Amino acid sequence: MNGVRRATENDLPALTQMLGRAFVDDPIMAWACRSAALRPTLLEVIDRTRLRQLLAYGETWITSESTSAALWTPPGHGGMSFPQNAILARGLLHPRLLACLPKLALGLTCMQRRHPHKPHHWYLSRIGTDPDAQGRGLGSAVLQPVLETCDSDGVGAYLETSVERNLSFYARHGFRTSGELRLPRGPTVWTMWREPRISR
Repeated sequence: MNGVRRATENDLPALTQMLGRAFVDDPIMAWACRSAALRPTLLEVIDRTRLRQLLAYGETWITSESTSAALWTPPGHGGMSFPQNAILARGLLHPRLLACLPKLALGLTCMQRRHPHKPHHWYLSRIGTDPDAQGRGLGSAVLQPVLETCDSDGVGAYLETSVERNLSFYARHGFRTSGELRLPRGPTVWTMWREPRISR
C-alpha cells in the first residue's frame, strides 16, 4: 500500500516517541499513572519494550513518516505471553515508576482474562497516530494491510479500547463491540471483534 510499510528495528526510536505522544492522555495510562509529568517516562518504557517484542512478528505497519502505526499479533500467538509481561515488569522496576506497576499489572491481567483463545485471530495490540497528524486517515491506512489479510484468509480480528469515541472509528472498519470491562475504580474497556469480510 502506498505510503504504508512494515516497521523495522530502525524505526524503534521514532515509533516509541510517537506512541508516547499518542497515548499520554489514554484513560488506562492516566488511571495507572496519575502523575502527568511521569506518564511520558512510563510510556517510553512500555512502548520501547512492546515494540521490540511485536516487531519480531513482522506485522507492525507504519506510515512513511512514522506518524501512525498499527501493532499486530498474528493468529496463534494471542495476547502478550507471561515471559513478555515479565520483561515489561522488569523494565518498570525503576524507583520513579514502581508506584504505577500495581495498577498497570492489574489492568493487563483483567484484559488478558477477557482475551478470546478461539477462534484464532489477529490481535490489534496497539494503534496510535501522532496528535499533530490525526484526522488525515492515517489510522485507517495502517490498519488496511492486516485487515485485507484477515479478509483474504477468512480470519477474525480482536482489539480493546478505553476511548469511547474510538468505537465508531473501529466500527467503520468492521469491528463490533463484543463486551465491556470496568477496571477497578478505573475506566471502561470495550472489547471488539471483527468477522472477515467475504467478497461476493
